[in-house]
Amino acid sequence: MELLRTLGALLEPPSQASGPLQALADLVDLGPLPSAIEHTDLFQFQLYPYASVYLSEEGMLGGEARDRIAGFWRILELEPPLECDHLTIMLTYLAQLEELQQNAPAAQQERWRLLRSTFLHEHLLTWLPPWLSRLDDLAPSFYQRWGALLQETLRAEVAALPMPQEEPTFMQRAPGIADPRLEGLEAFLDSLLAPLRSGLLIVRDDLRHAARQLDLGVRLAERKFVLKGLLMQDAAGILGWLASEAEAWSLRHPKLDLAPAHLAGQWTERSAASARLLAELAAERR
Repeated sequence: MELLRTLGALLEPPSQASGPLQALADLVDLGPLPSAIEHTDLFQFQLYPYASVYLSEEGMLGGEARDRIAGFWRILELEPPLECDHLTIMLTYLAQLEELQQNAPAAQQERWRLLRSTFLHEHLLTWLPPWLSRLDDLAPSFYQRWGALLQETLRAEVAALPMPQEEPTFMQRAPGIADPRLEGLEAFLDSLLAPLRSGLLIVRDDLRHAARQLDLGVRLAERKFVLKGLLMQDAAGILGWLASEAEAWSLRHPKLDLAPAHLAGQWTERSAASARLLAELAAERR
């Protein structure tokens, strides 16, 4: 449980006075801390460490997804932290549940064990496998090592706990991406950038690489604005690139073995459905 807390703490921003964080990093052999600039670029501009971004139909911070996580704090009769969906806080909470289980009377330990299993299954394993895969793509070496250690730690948690056999209701009910021919461009872009709906984790650098590949102009801005500008320049090219990305994700999700197969299956189905629609849209624009 202390390893979970340590990994959560190491997600915090480093600074010039990061002696305690470096001591934690040394304790788990992760090496020198990255710079504050590297941390900011990765977690504030590329790969947000908030569950609600990946578990909400809007792909935004807060909202119903954060409320679902806050409910676990209320079970303990505690006031949820404002950012209870931040990965640092979630790992600390998972460690707290394990501690409560170990310290509970024998008759109550199974209740805490099941609560711990449910929290892990519904609110961490539902998004961390693709998130950690992207972390390995994008992060400096420190956070690549951090991600590998987190995966190892969570695999041990999964092995020690009974896992539910069905995906959570919110995953089952979430729609796929919106068809722009029926629902308009805005709804299409919003749904495309919501991982729960599209099955894709599209970050800022992906759009920059797409622009370079298609020889298009790009200006650093919010992803939806950038994507809209790219579509205006070359709709067929960008839709084709998006279809290829979705197809790649449909092949990538089944290989991410951290979570039970039924969770990976949901992500695979969504990305495959996105690939089919995007390919159809691209073909219409050629």
